[in-house]
Amino acid sequence: MPNIPQDCWSTLGAALDCIRVFRESISVIEVKASIDPTPTSIDESSSVVLRYRTPHFRASAQVLVPPIPKKETWIVGWIQACSHMEFYNHYGEQGMSSWELPDLLDGKIQAISDSDGVNYPWYGNTTETCTIVGPTKKESKFNISMNDNFYPSVTWAVPVSESNVAKLTSIHRDQSFTTWLVATNTATNEMVTLQTIKWRMRLGIEVNPSRPLGQRAKLREPSAQEQPQVLSKNEPIPPSALVKPNANDAQVLMWRPKDGPPLVVIPPKHR
Repeated sequence: MPNIPQDCWSTLGAALDCIRVFRESISVIEVKASIDPTPTSIDESSSVVLRYRTPHFRASAQVLVPPIPKKETWIVGWIQACSHMEFYNHYGEQGMSSWELPDLLDGKIQAISDSDGVNYPWYGNTTETCTIVGPTKKESKFNISMNDNFYPSVTWAVPVSESNVAKLTSIHRDQSFTTWLVATNTATNEMVTLQTIKWRMRLGIEVNPSRPLGQRAKLREPSAQEQPQVLSKNEPIPPSALVKPNANDAQVLMWRPKDGPPLVVIPPKHR
């Protein structure tokens, strides 16, 4: 790892060289990414909703940051964005409900932030980030990690109906994410992308609504998920992945009947 001399910042030209050396000296010693090999579990304990829990995506990295010669703060952490979402709940011949991200669906943005909704642009601020406050005399070595999974509830009955009769016949879900390991200078907002991971979660559930509760749903393929890809070349982070709204606040639940116009069931939290 190159040494950064303490008098490095004496002139503008030298300072720019030091910034470059510092950036290039932030190194990822190890990065791991996986999806648990367990299948999605289905919960039929409620007479109102079906619940399912997917396996977890997990990412961890060991990072080495060189000494910081001046008074500045760097944050290293995970940023995640959703680039594709299909989330359809079918109710036989009546139609389907669909969770949608309108700007993503319309092609207005490449990806939408999957931040926790508080600590933009970070996925979270516990194990997901590490803050280094300069000046520091020694290098900093640390681990950061994150995990993600789906645990939604889907109504047995048609969501726009006053009836509570079970009509749900199948669930289809297919989502793609990009997860970046990033170092950022809090004063200048300079951002260095250290690693890029791509992963996908797919899900299919068949439902026979006429069967007794507890015997209705069956998991379709895939029973095991594709493992994430740690890319050898980093991808740029689209601007929409760094700002509000996040996916949870932007998503809208639509009812799309076989006949008739679509209806908004749950509007987006962010307008």
